[in-house]
Amino acid sequence: MPVLKSLEAGQEPYEYKKSHRVILIVMGLIFSMLGALVLYFAQGQDIGYFIPVVVFGGVGILSIVVGFVGSDRAVSKIWTSKR
Repeated sequence: MPVLKSLEAGQEPYEYKKSHRVILIVMGLIFSMLGALVLYFAQGQDIGYFIPVVVFGGVGILSIVVGFVGSDRAVSKIWTSKR
């Protein structure tokens, strides 16, 4: 998967905590549910409602995939910010 390859690449040291994976999965589930709720309640209205569905659904699916399938390095890259 191309997204996982880019997140798992690199040789630099990383800091990983098991709680990061759990929080990432929970966050992914929340975002996915939010996208599904927007899709359910806004059906038949203006097409603009589809933007939050794509954004929240995309973030949710990405978080769930990285949380379940990604390596420790991929999970830590989600939480790390470059300065």
